[in-house]
Amino acid sequence: MIERRRGATPVRCALPTSPAPILLLPGRAESAREAREFVREYMRHHAPDASQDYVENVVLVACELVTNSIRYGTEPGDQIRLVLDADDACTRVEVHDPVRRHPRVRPESQERDRGRGLIILDALCPERWGVIDIAFGKVVFGEVTAS
Repeated sequence: MIERRRGATPVRCALPTSPAPILLLPGRAESAREAREFVREYMRHHAPDASQDYVENVVLVACELVTNSIRYGTEPGDQIRLVLDADDACTRVEVHDPVRRHPRVRPESQERDRGRGLIILDALCPERWGVIDIAFGKVVFGEVTAS
């Protein structure tokens, strides 16, 4: 509890006890790690009975979406927004970025170490992922269900 004084009367404000559903991230590689930590903490509070496999699938989807957004949806100085909506049965992961270009699935290749993010998304969110155009960019989302 924080106490502030306004004139002679104290004003009490309660601090939030769980993470908010939105995290703003700079468009840099380190943001993927920050996203993973945020998702684990968020899931601990908002889906406390979720299985470890379910939580790790949500973490993986968020990390892949954030990584794709950083690589293909930002320019230096841009930010992205990670938005979560979770319970013990289903979690929606959204990543908002300022670039309108939609992601596309590339054929698997042993020669490059990139291009597997959407294949992972297909595996963990079959039929439950997509792209929505917004006023200033796009939202790529995936919905992970508990098994």
